[in-house]
Amino acid sequence: MDNLKVRELREDDHEEWLSLYEGYAHHYKVQLNPEGVATTWNWLMDSNHSLVGIVAVLDGKLAGIAHFRSMPSPLRGQEVGFLDDLFVGHSHRGQGVADELIGSVKDRAAAEGWKIVRWITRDNNYRARSVYDRLAERSDWITYEMICD
Repeated sequence: MDNLKVRELREDDHEEWLSLYEGYAHHYKVQLNPEGVATTWNWLMDSNHSLVGIVAVLDGKLAGIAHFRSMPSPLRGQEVGFLDDLFVGHSHRGQGVADELIGSVKDRAAAEGWKIVRWITRDNNYRARSVYDRLAERSDWITYEMICD
């Protein structure tokens, strides 16, 4: 799509980014709090922080967001990439936005020397999984979470 561009997140994207980020949290049934959102935004705006934000811009509006970072892989003895968040606004789905965002993450991984990029999604996230199944290989790793509060 000619009018779809992916670029790094900018300070003046905050309002549209927040709307997409809230949509992402709603999808995963996560209650955002102002302090956590501010911390995430500050990480994304800090060029010295490992978290990177990119956006897909379609017709002058943000259509999707992706947040990713480097992550050490001790068994490999090298850094790999980790895609933390990927979300495409409802009105922009099915237009190649996710493909472009993931492609940009892959390009960044190649530039950084990361041999792989990993991410997780919910088992029942069938629409996203259909995209991921086209672009990557599903691993046989199972993810656990331990609550530590």
